[in-house]
Amino acid sequence: MLASLKQNALPVSPSVKATHILVMLPQADVSTGKPSDKPSVKLSTKLDFLGKGILEVLLSRRKMQPGEIGDTPLAANLESGTLCVWVTVDLSKSLFEQQTSVRKAVHLLLEENPAEIHLAIYGDNSQKRAFAQLAVYAAWVNGPALPLRKTGNKNARAQPLARIVLHGYKEPDNFALLHAKAEGNLLTRELTILPPNELTPELYRKQIKKLAVSEGWKYQDFDVKALRKMGAGAFVAVAQGSDPEDAAIVHLRRCVKSANKTVALVGKGICFDTGGHNLKPARHMHGMHEDMNGSAVALGLLLAATRANLPLNIDCWLAIAQNHIGPRAYKQNDVITALNGTTIEIIHTDAEGRMVLADTLTLAAKQKPDVMIDFATLTGSMHVALGSHYSGILSNREDLIGKALTAGKSTGERVYAFPLDTDYDVELESKIADIKQCTLDGDADHILAARFLNRFVDDIPWLHMDLSSSNNKGGLGAVGSDVTGFGVAWGVEMLRELQA
Repeated sequence: MLASLKQNALPVSPSVKATHILVMLPQADVSTGKPSDKPSVKLSTKLDFLGKGILEVLLSRRKMQPGEIGDTPLAANLESGTLCVWVTVDLSKSLFEQQTSVRKAVHLLLEENPAEIHLAIYGDNSQKRAFAQLAVYAAWVNGPALPLRKTGNKNARAQPLARIVLHGYKEPDNFALLHAKAEGNLLTRELTILPPNELTPELYRKQIKKLAVSEGWKYQDFDVKALRKMGAGAFVAVAQGSDPEDAAIVHLRRCVKSANKTVALVGKGICFDTGGHNLKPARHMHGMHEDMNGSAVALGLLLAATRANLPLNIDCWLAIAQNHIGPRAYKQNDVITALNGTTIEIIHTDAEGRMVLADTLTLAAKQKPDVMIDFATLTGSMHVALGSHYSGILSNREDLIGKALTAGKSTGERVYAFPLDTDYDVELESKIADIKQCTLDGDADHILAARFLNRFVDDIPWLHMDLSSSNNKGGLGAVGSDVTGFGVAWGVEMLRELQA
């Protein structure tokens, strides 16, 4: 649950009763612009703000210039004992850089596990609005306590942030869109963090069904028995290695009476990935409970779109399974037939994500949506290409790439586009089937995986996101946890672009 928000258009009073305060300042209005070798620091007279004198002393002691607190926010106790954090924000920088500065500042307050924080905003009207959005969103996404099973330590479970008090600016709609994004991001992270024994396919489906009832979504699932009868051999090949066979493709539908467009969201939901017969070494198997993150992003995005009342119909398709090893598990050199009739030669059982997505995309495409977007922690090569600071995108439509890049810049969830040219298909040519599942050398596997998936989208406008930034040590942008929930905020802006 996100913290409640109270807004006050008036500047913060020096006598405010608060235990934790964040002071946000325009960088240009704080610095004198004259670096000095003198031991004391004098802040600009353009702006008067809470704790100005204490900040001057703190900067002098640290031998820092005022502009440096954009990258390194400072904290000190006011005379009242209140913990105060000061940060400057340069609005000429990218939104990602702004979010990073504010997240660091908010963290200095939240590490004491307060029940309430105050946000003091300074600047002109446009600066105040931008600062308020940055601070409120950072407080919302970092305030909740994420799932934790540690006992015997009084500090083991952080107290969730209960209240946010904003001073100096008031938004008429209480930042409704930001609240929706934060709710969706939180759901994505909560699901992704859960240990695999608490999020088996069966347990995951139960959680989704419960959420569907509460949100008014139509729920349908296709279990292994039904999928086998339908001829969804690509999904079943992966699912049959598990005992019990609790895998399923889950379909959620959000209908809006006035909507004239439908977007399909597809998510890879591998609750644990052993690699199958091509077993992962322990180093690479650790953390594979997060291989369902794509489905959690799709689900979080559906929740955010619902809470934001976006005028779009949304079909959400979640490929929920595990990739286990066992006597029934699929193996190298098998040839299977996918739901759309494509025969696939199995090359590596650890390329299971594209298998479950193949049949899920086929089901989604049969409904003829206007656009399809899929999310998956799909390839290691995307992580090699980008690290964990960006996620990669590929699409069969140039206009979708443009919209996706714009959404990345406007949300701080940065994406980079890769090619999807047909000449890559030569690498996937098989002597005994219509297509190879992958190659063994792994070169450009993120592109080959997308070329493989392209066989199953039936020329529907489609964009694929390979979530290399689903986990980044120390957080990313506005989000301070390693599990980032990347894709939800981006997805909301993408949907808003598509609704036009």
